[in-house]
Amino acid sequence: MTPFPISSAETSMLEEAEHVSPSSPFAVLGGPGARLLAGPTRVEGAENFADHERRLGPLKLDSSSQAELREAIAQSGLLGRGGGQFPVARKLELAASSPGAPLVVVNASEGEPASRKDRTLLEMRPHLVLDGAMVAARAVDANEIVIYLHRARPDAITSLERAIAERSRDTATVRLIDAPARYVAGESSAVVSYLGGTGALPRRHSIPLAASGVSGRPTVVNNAETIAHLALIARRGPKWFAEVGAASSPGSTLVTLAGEVTVPGVVAEMVGPVKIRQLLSTIGGLDQAPRAVLIGGYEGVWLDGSTAWGITLDRGPLQRCGASLGCGVLAILGETSCGLATTTRLVRWLAGESAGQCGPCVFGLPAIADLLDALTDGVAVRRDLSRLHRLCAAVDGRGACGHPSGVVGLVESALETFEPEVRDHLHGRSCPAAEHGFPIPHQRNT
Repeated sequence: MTPFPISSAETSMLEEAEHVSPSSPFAVLGGPGARLLAGPTRVEGAENFADHERRLGPLKLDSSSQAELREAIAQSGLLGRGGGQFPVARKLELAASSPGAPLVVVNASEGEPASRKDRTLLEMRPHLVLDGAMVAARAVDANEIVIYLHRARPDAITSLERAIAERSRDTATVRLIDAPARYVAGESSAVVSYLGGTGALPRRHSIPLAASGVSGRPTVVNNAETIAHLALIARRGPKWFAEVGAASSPGSTLVTLAGEVTVPGVVAEMVGPVKIRQLLSTIGGLDQAPRAVLIGGYEGVWLDGSTAWGITLDRGPLQRCGASLGCGVLAILGETSCGLATTTRLVRWLAGESAGQCGPCVFGLPAIADLLDALTDGVAVRRDLSRLHRLCAAVDGRGACGHPSGVVGLVESALETFEPEVRDHLHGRSCPAAEHGFPIPHQRNT
């Protein structure tokens, strides 16, 4: 199989990562100590079915009952890796006990533009994702699996289609569904809404999707990383799975490094306690703390670089700093970049990604972006900053989904982290760094 394109910078980084000790708390694709990322490197190409089964052994689901499979997943402690960190076993139990024909959905849309972890799995480990989907289907007695992803990613599509064609023993039907190219279209309720034929409209919902999702059917929605873990739990068992990770979140976790690092988009697998400085110095190419780190993606929070440098990438330490790993993105802002200007570009982009179904998104987010523009351009006055704070408070928690609140969290963290820049811009001082910062994509990470 032809390997996917790889840059010279990534080749160099991967060669260096091959020398990382197997006892290291993180690994890269094909590197020592990897779990989800174990197997061939990107240079070697996607893993075919024969090599996948040679490496891991066949997936034997008939030897366990559905209840035994769900119990093993419950014992593993697996939490969703899409940001919500909901126990996967609870979704499976609810779907199995609810009326109707269950449906398993692999949410591979990865609407977060800076993230590449799900895309990496689809391109390089498609059979791990398909095996995990089969495990979920078996656990709830589903005979249909939907993989929801963007057609703008031809490498992922090609890899999945080849993988599906290689398999003949699968008991569930697998369908690939083209997801809308919009940030909010990857939210679970938007996925279910789209599959139900009413458009990708995210909504706050009182009834869990696992009980009543697509057309009222029990619908288990998990991202590709979460699903891939199921393939390993079914083979190796819950005890093996929980040997790495933290007590509060067992198992390995994938993280994408973005922004001003050596290879933006490289994915690392954390298999033990990892401080941000370890990842950034070994894989990111940094030898000192950056200006700031955006943790959790575009709707995450900014932390000052010196603060983030010593934080362990674990739920507890991050929560104490007001952050969450979320979609698993660490975006780095360099010392010569303006955090306020970068945030302004992010918010303007996010304002355009609304589903257009409520006032806080349609009117509130563009108004926040306008005030940030004025602040960045040095034409805002102090009362404009007060207006910005009031507007954020008015928008927070008022939307039809969590999109407006996510933007507010980003803005408020930026105003705190970049307070010196805010002060300079308010006084109309020139900001030579205003044009610098990591690029804000206007399309998905194709």
